[in-house]
Amino acid sequence: MHTREEKLSAFGRLLDIMDCLREKCPWDHKQTNESLRANTIEETFELCDAILADDQDGICEELGDVTMHMVFYALIAQEKGRFDIADVCHRVCDKLVFRHPHVFPPADGTASQAEDVEQVLDQWEKLKQKEKQGHKTVLGGVPKSLPSLIKAYRIQDKARHVGFDWEKREDVWHKVKEEIAEFEAEVGKLDQQKAEEEFGDVLFSLINAARLYHINPDNALEHTNRKFIKRFNYLEATVKERGQQFSDLTLSEMDQIWEEAKRTDD
Repeated sequence: MHTREEKLSAFGRLLDIMDCLREKCPWDHKQTNESLRANTIEETFELCDAILADDQDGICEELGDVTMHMVFYALIAQEKGRFDIADVCHRVCDKLVFRHPHVFPPADGTASQAEDVEQVLDQWEKLKQKEKQGHKTVLGGVPKSLPSLIKAYRIQDKARHVGFDWEKREDVWHKVKEEIAEFEAEVGKLDQQKAEEEFGDVLFSLINAARLYHINPDNALEHTNRKFIKRFNYLEATVKERGQQFSDLTLSEMDQIWEEAKRTDD
């Protein structure tokens, strides 16, 4: 591992390289916040892929790409006289200190009673509301552009911190069953919009159940996606090895190969 001085030197090297590229590279020179946005999203998802794969070398590389984007946005702002990378670092440091009074006691001597994870999270949400530029509503901090599944989890979690939650987590299953029944009642009708709304309620209730049982629904679904892809690739490869096409097999025959694929999961 590197020393503090080496880490600071490495970050300084990145700043120097970005300054040089911004001045001398035609592509880097023309970039704006708007043009970088899509690339930033892509880099973030690539980091997520590396994390799910537990690819440590990949995580290191993708973290570098994300860090480069952070520096790039700050450099663009610096050119416009708005802020620079030091402001970015100071802003997040000030925020971390303010939101962790149990670690960094305030100057007024106010003691924090947060002693476990749940208390820290509750305190975090309350302190966010007190910040000068804090959100005016409990759900105001949930980004509008978040993927729907993650957004549902975040708004439920934020509501929980102000006491809007089930008293016993087991009670959520009554809601799940109720929503499924309402969807089943609508799905056979001709009102597609109503059926879609009810299906959304089913998903929302299942995400709520996952939250209550400390399961991240996005991670859970992604693991299932990857498992399905692996099994389907096995199915497809087996069909090709036999010199066949999917149309040559019955559903029952494909299901037999699928069961073989399941046995290779471990």
